[in-house]
Amino acid sequence: MADSSIEQVQNLRRERDLYRNLLELGSRDEIEPFLEEALSLVVALTGSRRGYIELAEERDEPRFWIAHGCYDREVEEIRATFSRGIIAEAIASGRTIVTESALRDPRFLGRGSVRRNLTEAVLCAPLGSPPIGVVYLQDREEPGPFTEEDRQVTEAVARHLSVFADRLLVRQLRRDEEDHTLPIRKKLSATGVIGRSKALAGALHQASLVAPLEASVLITGPSGTGKTQLARAVHDNGPCAAGPFIDQNCAALPDALLESELFGAVPGAHSTATRRAEGRVAAAEGGTLFLDEIGDLSLVAQAKILQLLQSKEYFPLGSARAVKANVRVLAATHADLKALVAKRTFREDLYYRLDVLRIRVPALTERPDDIPLLAEHFCKRVCDANGLPSLRLSAGALRAMQAAEWPGNVRELDSHVQRAAIIAADEGVYEIERRHLFPDEPGTPGERLSYQEETRRFQGQLVARTLQETGWNAAEATRRLGLSRAHLYNLISAFGLERPSR
Repeated sequence: MADSSIEQVQNLRRERDLYRNLLELGSRDEIEPFLEEALSLVVALTGSRRGYIELAEERDEPRFWIAHGCYDREVEEIRATFSRGIIAEAIASGRTIVTESALRDPRFLGRGSVRRNLTEAVLCAPLGSPPIGVVYLQDREEPGPFTEEDRQVTEAVARHLSVFADRLLVRQLRRDEEDHTLPIRKKLSATGVIGRSKALAGALHQASLVAPLEASVLITGPSGTGKTQLARAVHDNGPCAAGPFIDQNCAALPDALLESELFGAVPGAHSTATRRAEGRVAAAEGGTLFLDEIGDLSLVAQAKILQLLQSKEYFPLGSARAVKANVRVLAATHADLKALVAKRTFREDLYYRLDVLRIRVPALTERPDDIPLLAEHFCKRVCDANGLPSLRLSAGALRAMQAAEWPGNVRELDSHVQRAAIIAADEGVYEIERRHLFPDEPGTPGERLSYQEETRRFQGQLVARTLQETGWNAAEATRRLGLSRAHLYNLISAFGLERPSR
């Protein structure tokens, strides 16, 4: 075999091994073990004597860092010997720094740390764009400078590590954030209310105060904020918790049907009433009736709700006999009921009957810190409900969602995540990206590809190149790639590869 062919095979094997190592690294869920294994990988690949990785500087101190080959007691000392000047240059410029000898390099010879540490060969690659950290390598086990191949390998590793690190940093930061709702959740069961923000904690605190009482509760807030979930929390923690929770959207029914829907109907009450029909009030007996968007009720329907609240009785449609009702009524609205009273479209007496205790649910703009938790909840739910593979949201997608405007609040966010999950699953990827959430958004020139996109592209190129070099000899291609023939054929189909016509 010619030397060039041997070299090509060796390069393919190195690429394959690097790819496999990166895949294994990508499965890590904790930042410290991830950094340690990443550093061991890049040190081994480049033959470095010393190495260092750090992430996310804050106030001139890295949030996470790891040095290669050190006991705990030695880490601080070893870390102090690395050149802060070279690291700062790589982060500031966003470019890889390679030098045969920092002591003789005019860019760095004036740096005090370089002179103190007698720094020779250095390779320092930034992580991400803009950089969120660096991979710093110093001195080699074999004499001489870092090679161009060392540079390419380090940059390839850094490119993938930046995506992993970004995701793990987001997870770590979110875990470290204070859960303002925790003290309230210890005494209030509200598993359906997702979030930990201070704004949400205020709403849950109000719910904890009103839940044990029998007084009427009015839940306010913009459409799509999750008023139904909060009403259910009030029910679950109140005196009617053992009874049913029945909800009715008052805006979803025409006035002609609303009366029979709420109060039921006796036979012959209308053309379709051939037998006695139970209404929502009867279904809620012993529990809670939740009337959503109560501001959309007609004045006639409002009068009947007022009678229910005042007398705890109601009349089924077509009946002259009152029926006793043992129900707690919760109401919700996105409208300003006081303004509707002034316009005479909402009864003043009903307004005061409802507005005894009030809970305001904050808009999503008031609780952006809750968006990642909500999005991950919706993502898991849509995957479980539709039998989709387990998907996760990329760090870039989470940041984009926090920066976006959500006029439809939680309901709109839920819709976007559901659609994005279905699109991502159809593409065969395992991470939801910004482009899945906002497909109409123009792409950013030079935007960094996700880990899934990068590895998928790498796989396609590697398989295509191997098939071309082997003349589409499946047996030889599978031997070089270390794959089964069935797996190779699956990849050929997945990437749409076609054998060139002769």
